[in-house]
Order: sequence, then structure tokens, then C-alpha cells
Amino acid sequence: MSAKKSGTKKKAKSKRAKPASSGGSYGLSFSVASDSSLSAKARVAEIDKLANAVCESDEVFRGMVAVLRDKAEPPAVRRAALRTLQASSFSVVAFNARRSSYLTALRGLTGDADLEIRQSVFGMLARERDGHAQQLLLEGLEEPSKALLPPEKALQLLSYDVHSEAYPVARKIVKKPPNPEAKREALRLLGGDTGSTALFESVLRNKKEDPELRRISAAALQTLKPSALQGHAREIVLDDDDDDDVRATSLTVLSRFGDATELGRDEKLRVKTSKLKSAGTAAVKRGAKAFLAKYHDE
Repeated sequence: MSAKKSGTKKKAKSKRAKPASSGGSYGLSFSVASDSSLSAKARVAEIDKLANAVCESDEVFRGMVAVLRDKAEPPAVRRAALRTLQASSFSVVAFNARRSSYLTALRGLTGDADLEIRQSVFGMLARERDGHAQQLLLEGLEEPSKALLPPEKALQLLSYDVHSEAYPVARKIVKKPPNPEAKREALRLLGGDTGSTALFESVLRNKKEDPELRRISAAALQTLKPSALQGHAREIVLDDDDDDDVRATSLTVLSRFGDATELGRDEKLRVKTSKLKSAGTAAVKRGAKAFLAKYHDE
């Protein structure tokens, strides 16, 4: 009895999915793509051909959305449908009439069980600056039990259209990160936040921090508080116990953005960079040479 019901259900599904018309030049591809009785590999190959058809045909558009939303479809087939819809959306004018329905379909998949689809959907919505997706990402960062994506991915996507309400959450993550990647993405998101200047200074001067995070902090300070960055960069260059990569970055900061009058008469820094020109790592040597060439004609 159960087998009979199963067969009936499969037949109904296939009938629902098949196109009602020939579909013109893309009719064969759409027919194969929609037929759930065929192999996933065959269907994916045809779905990938339908990007232009999605823009031209309501039938194909609705069919791809139906495949994408159908949780019973093979994951590879659903992902292919999502790729094709995304590719179509890049044709701004041709796709414009379908964009509202497309975004509605994407919003309905933010809680999808397939992480790859969920992540892709959030990425597409983030690029559209979708408020609903942004709110879900923020909620997940504030309450990890509600998170739909890993925190580092959520922060990365929020950076497409940063709103002030994301800053407090990002600062909390920097101070108490769930993992190193989340801390890195939180710092990047805070790059335009004037309220995070002290935080960036603290990270930059902390020799226990990862060098990459310190360099991210230096870049942020160049925008937020360049005068403070020059002072920090000078102290880092003078500190023989500091990380060489961070010292090289600091030399670059001083060479490109430093106050020429102040640095030109800084004898202690000149002596140090003269030594580093021949005694540091390759990156430090290059930085020292650039510094001396700009401020001391060496």
C-alpha cells in the first residue's frame, strides 16, 4: 500500500514539474530540468543552460523557483536552480519584472536545511541590501542559538551595507570572539566606526594579537585617527621585540602617510631605520629604505 502511494506521489510530482508548453528554443532543456524522474546530473546540466530563459519566460522562471523551493528535490538540482536564478538576476533590465518575486523566494529560504543554499541565499540578499536578511544576521550574532550562519560569515555579509546597529555587536565579538575568523571579520566591519578607535589602538599595540589583526587595525586607524596611527607606528618600528611584519607595515604607514616635518627631524627614528635597512627582514628592509629615501635622502 505504501509503495503504491509513493509511486502515485512521484508521478504527480513529475507531472507538476513538466512544462505545459514547448518553451520555444529552450523547451528541451526546461523539460529535462523539470523532470524529477531523470538523474540529477542530467537535470543540472540542462538547468545551467536556462539563465537567459529565466529572463524571457514566466514559465521557466516559475519552474526554477519551484525546483529551488522543493525540499524533496536533490540538493545538487536545487543548487543549480539557485545558480541559474542568480545568473539571470545580473541582467538588471531583463530581470527587473521578476526581481520582487525572486527576492520573496530567497527570503523564504533563509532557514533552509541545506547550509550551502542558506549561505548563498543570504549572500544574494545581502548584495541586494535586504533589510529582512540583515535583521536575521544581527539576531544570530546577538543570540547564537538563533544563528542561521556561522558568525564570521554573518559579519562578512553585514559589511556589504553596514548599519550602526551592527557596530555594538561587532565590538562584543572582538572582545569575546567565538573563533579567530569571527574576530577578524568583526574588526573589518568596524573599519568605518569612529566609536571603535580605542579598540583598534588596543589591538594594534598588543604584541600578543595576531599580526593580521594588528595590520587590519592599522588600516582602520589610518581612516579613523591618522595622527594617532603615526605615533603607534613609530613606537612599533623602534621596538626590536615587536613582530617584523607589523614593523614593516608601520614603516609603510610612516613612509606614505607620515608628517614630513616631524619625521624628517626625528633623529632616533632615523638611526633605527638606518640599522633596519641592512639588518631587518626583507619586508622591513624595503620599508626602511623607503622611509629613509623620503625623509632623509638616503
